[in-house]
Amino acid sequence: MVSEILGDRYEVQQLLGKKSGRRSLLARDQVTGELVVIKLLSFNSDFEWDDLKLFEREAETLKSLSHPAIPRYLNYFEVNSPNIKGFALVQSYIPAQTLEQYLQTGRTFTETEVKQVATALLEILIYLHGLHPPVIHRDLKPSNILLGERSGNSVGQVYLVDFGSVQTVLATEGGTRTVVGTYGYMPPEQFGARTVPASDLYSLGATLIYLITGNHPADLPQKDFRIQFEQLTHLSPGLTRWLQWMTEPNLALRPSSAESALKALNESDLKIPDALNIVKPAGSKIQLTKNLDLTNNWGHLEILIPPVGFKPSMLFTGLFAIAWNSFLLLWTIKVLSLPFPANIPFIVASLPFWGIGFFTVYTILVGLFGNIRLHLDHQQISYQYELGFKFRRPRPSPRESITKLVYIPRHINKDPEGYTTVSAQLEILAGVQKYQLGVNPSIHSEKKLEWLTFGSIQSEAELEWLAHELSDWLNVEITHEVVF
Repeated sequence: MVSEILGDRYEVQQLLGKKSGRRSLLARDQVTGELVVIKLLSFNSDFEWDDLKLFEREAETLKSLSHPAIPRYLNYFEVNSPNIKGFALVQSYIPAQTLEQYLQTGRTFTETEVKQVATALLEILIYLHGLHPPVIHRDLKPSNILLGERSGNSVGQVYLVDFGSVQTVLATEGGTRTVVGTYGYMPPEQFGARTVPASDLYSLGATLIYLITGNHPADLPQKDFRIQFEQLTHLSPGLTRWLQWMTEPNLALRPSSAESALKALNESDLKIPDALNIVKPAGSKIQLTKNLDLTNNWGHLEILIPPVGFKPSMLFTGLFAIAWNSFLLLWTIKVLSLPFPANIPFIVASLPFWGIGFFTVYTILVGLFGNIRLHLDHQQISYQYELGFKFRRPRPSPRESITKLVYIPRHINKDPEGYTTVSAQLEILAGVQKYQLGVNPSIHSEKKLEWLTFGSIQSEAELEWLAHELSDWLNVEITHEVVF
């Protein structure tokens, strides 16, 4: 195609890249004399309508963007020549190599340079994600990032190109979704055809890991879906933790925005939250007791979760309980004074009302005195609810039947009544039994009383600490459940 004229204006200079149904060409605009890049979508045997949809979306998106680190939209036209039939997207040419090309030629990047690249790309993502609707790139990887020549202490100008996989939030509402992206750089949620701005952050983290290690993330070992890159690097602990945070497979534990990721990167000591808290939070009232017999490696671990304690809303319930039960008591005394058996229908009719009265008293007692006690020893795991005595006790399970610890972070579920917040939970799976610890709900519907459950785990930090203690004691790894 060299020297061919496209659109009666653009003279092809060379082929830049080629993949199924697509070609990228370097061409010269005969009107302006400038070099441009032409992306061609051909109607060949591999053509699919989804390809055209993505191509048109790329053109429309690029037309709406205005950023110095993103190619400018120049033209869009239909191609109908003897050699090719399809569509062409013309954009400004950036004279720079991709990160992929630099790495293949043996260039290495220092920690300072990696931070500079990260900062530049995060600033681009802040722009894209801040649009209305937000623009999600969905295919951020080394071959889609251009880097100019070094200049002084600067790593070089960073550019983000190839918006062929771009998605806007509005584009995902209704209809089917297409899974696009590159394996190794795609977060878990993207495999389910769901992408959010934080999905680009995962891809950025994976790209930076490639810069540091020289290995594609897909070629690195994984553990619980986490990229294991640490052993191949000599990074500072702060940057290592930041990259672990960026590539966290659980969407709820990843940075929520490019702004928060950039802020953490710019902090001198990179204070990134740990994947899970491993120390007892200050002020926690949970009692954890460990006793190990070193002679036989036996012992026990016991966790006592205290009651919720007094809540202002209990005062109203208490007054209601006093008034309700006092009225019922007077009513019952009066009914009992009636001749027998004429009073039996009245006594039976009052039973449901007594049920309500006892339930209100029960909720207050549980909130003030209801504990949860979890006990582990070399023989079994036991779990019981206490209300001054052993109130309820699920069946104990053998110690060796414990196979899994599952941590489920706080997330949002959609049900027929709308969106509800589900608090963080920790599940201990022992055979057919499941023992569950959870954070007290932080968002409640009007139909739900917050002290209705035994025990009080006030925060995710407390639950994370318990998860680590149980993991260490049982020698069972924590499984992080991804909730979409």
